Amino acid sequence: MNNAKLESAQIFQQNNTVISTVSKKEQFTEANVWRVFGEGWRPLWAGFQESGFSVEWHDFECAESLDVANSFHPDSVEICLNLDGHAEFSIAGKKQGLPPASATFYFTGRNPLTARRLSQQRHQFITIEISRDFLKQYISKDKAGLHPQIQAVLSKRNASVISETRKLTADQQRLASILRNSPAPLSGRGVWFKGKVLELMSEFFFVPAKEEFFCERQKRVTQERVQRVIELLRGNLAEPPDLLELGKHVGCSPFYLSRTFSQELGVTIPQYLRQLRMERAAELLRSGKFNVTETALEVGYSSMSHFSQAFCQTMGCCPNLYPLLKRPAASHR
Repeated sequence: MNNAKLESAQIFQQNNTVISTVSKKEQFTEANVWRVFGEGWRPLWAGFQESGFSVEWHDFECAESLDVANSFHPDSVEICLNLDGHAEFSIAGKKQGLPPASATFYFTGRNPLTARRLSQQRHQFITIEISRDFLKQYISKDKAGLHPQIQAVLSKRNASVISETRKLTADQQRLASILRNSPAPLSGRGVWFKGKVLELMSEFFFVPAKEEFFCERQKRVTQERVQRVIELLRGNLAEPPDLLELGKHVGCSPFYLSRTFSQELGVTIPQYLRQLRMERAAELLRSGKFNVTETALEVGYSSMSHFSQAFCQTMGCCPNLYPLLKRPAASHR
C-alpha cells in the first residue's frame, strides 16, 4: 500500500473511531435503570449532551439491593448528595460506604467501579453529572488546592476514582431542597442550574487549607449543629422536638440555637420545619397513595385548613390540585 492510500485508511479509521465514540455518548441514557421507579426518578436539568451537566432527583425504595453503576455517564464525574438510604461503592475490592446525610463524587474509568443501593430502605439523593469537557472548561489541572482525584481525571489517567465520604453541610442540605424546586423561570433555568453546579464544584473539587482558624472552627461547629437540627426535624415531621429539646440535643441554649440557625439558613426553625413538611407532603401527594387528609396527618397537621394554607403558600397551589399539575418539560438528554 502506498503512502497516500495508507494515510487515507488511517484517517478513515480515526473518523470511524470518533463517530463510534460520539455515538456511544449520545446514545447513553440511564433512564433504563430508573424507569422502574416511575416518579422516583426525576431529571431536574437534563442537559448533559447540550450543557455538559445534568441534575437528577431520586426517591424510591427497593426490595432488593440495586446495582446503579450502569446509570453513571461515561467519561464524567458525578457528585452524589445523599439525603437518605445507604449506598456502597467498590473499586478493585476496596469498599466505601455512603450513609444518609453525606456526599461523595466518583469517576468511572477503565477499571470497574461498582455501586449499589441497599435493600429495604428509602433512598433519597441528588446526582450532578459533569462531563470531562465541562470540567476542563472551568477548572485548570494546575490550580493550587485542586483535589488529587480531580487532577487525575483532568490528566486523562482514565482510572476509576471515588472521593472520601463527607457529611452534608446545612448549606448543602438547603441547596438540595432548592435544586428540587428551582425558583428560576423556565427560560433562565439552564443558567440557574449551571451556577449551582459550579458552586458545588468549588466545594467538592478543591481541598481546604489544613489550618483552621478560630472563626472557621466556630462556623464549622455551627454548621454541624444546624445539620443535626435538620436531621432531627426530618426524622419526625409529625411530632418534631420543640426548641428546648433541640437545644439539649445539640448542646447549646434554645435562644442561641434559634439565632444561629436563622443566621446560617436565612429562615427560622419553624419556617424550615414547614418547608420540610410541605416537601414531604408534595412527595406523598405525587405518589398517589395518600389523599389530602392522610397527607396532612402524616406531616403533623390535624387542621385541614391550616395544612391547605401552608401548602398553597409554599407550593403555589392547593393540595387537591397539586397531583394533577403537569411539570414543565425538561431539556432532552
